[in-house]
Amino acid sequence: MPPMDSPRFVTPPFDRRAWPMDGRLDYWNAPSSPDESGWPLRRYRLGSGARGRMLVLGGRGDMIEKYLEVIHHWAERGWAVTSFDWRGQGGSGRLTDDPLCGHIEDFGQWIADLNAFTADWRAEGEGPTAIVAHSMGGHLLLRALIEGMGAERMIAPDAAVTVAPMMGVHSAPLPRWLAVAIAETMCALGFDRKQAWTQKEESERQRHMRQKRLTHDPERYADELWWRDHSREVALGPPSWRWVEQALHSTHLLATQPGLERIAVPLLMLAARNDRLVSTPAIRRTAARVPGARLHVYGREAAHEILRELDPVRLDALARIDGFLDEVAPR
Repeated sequence: MPPMDSPRFVTPPFDRRAWPMDGRLDYWNAPSSPDESGWPLRRYRLGSGARGRMLVLGGRGDMIEKYLEVIHHWAERGWAVTSFDWRGQGGSGRLTDDPLCGHIEDFGQWIADLNAFTADWRAEGEGPTAIVAHSMGGHLLLRALIEGMGAERMIAPDAAVTVAPMMGVHSAPLPRWLAVAIAETMCALGFDRKQAWTQKEESERQRHMRQKRLTHDPERYADELWWRDHSREVALGPPSWRWVEQALHSTHLLATQPGLERIAVPLLMLAARNDRLVSTPAIRRTAARVPGARLHVYGREAAHEILRELDPVRLDALARIDGFLDEVAPR
C-alpha cells in the first residue's frame, strides 16, 4: 500500500452534483410487500461490467446521490455498478406520513428486500460479484449472509467490503440497557413512528457539528445538502423510535448469537477509530469472528463516512478496496 501522500492519489475531475450521462436510473419492485405490485426501490446502474458486477449499499438516511463519485470510480475500473435506495428512504418512498422520518417496522423487511434484489442482480450477467456496503448497509449485508435457508438466503457474492459497518450504535452518554429501555418504552407508548430526535441544521454551527460526525470534508458534506435542497423527495431526517429499537436489538443479536463464524465470503472491513456514530470496538470484535476477515482502522484523519472523506483518506480506502477485490475476485 503506497503512503497516503503518494503522487498516485490524484483526484480526477468529477461533478458530484450531476448524474453521469451514461447511467440508468429506474425502479425495481420489491416483491415482499402486501401490495401485489410490490414496493418500488429506486435503482441506479453505471458501467460496462468488463471487470465484474458490483452492488453498493448505503447507510441509514442515505441516497444514491451521495455515492455517485465512488460509483463512477468503480465504473471507470470496469465494474457494472448497481446501487439502490432502501425502502423508506432516498427515492424509495416513505413508511410514515412524515417525509423526514426514517422508519422501518423490522430490519427483516430490509433483509428480505436485499435478498430479492440480489437474486435479480446476480441474474443480470456473468463475472465476479462484489458488494460494498456502508454503515447500516454493512450491518444488513452481514445479517443477510448468515440468515435464512435455501431460496430465502442471499447467494453470497465473491467478495464483500463493509465500510464503517453498524455493528454497534453509540448510545452515550446513556448506557446501552437504558437506551434499549427508553426506545422500547417510546414504542409501547405509541411513538414508534415518530422521530427519535431532532436534526438541527439551521445555523452554520449546527451544520458544522453534524459534518464533523460524518466527514472532515466540508465540500462533500455540502454536496449532500445540495442534493437534499434540489431534490426534496430524497431528503431524510432522524430515525423513528422503532428504527432505534430495531438497531439496538439487531446489533445485539449479531454480537451475542452464533453466525458470523459461518461467513465464508472474503471480507474487508474499514473503520474509523474515532467514529461517533457506530462502535469501532464492535467492528473489531466482528472482524475477529469472521474467518479470514481483514480489518483496517483509520485514526483521527477519518470520520464515519470514509468513502466521502478528504482525498488522502478516501483514495487510500479506494486503493485498499480495489487491491482486495483484484486479489480475491479477479476477472
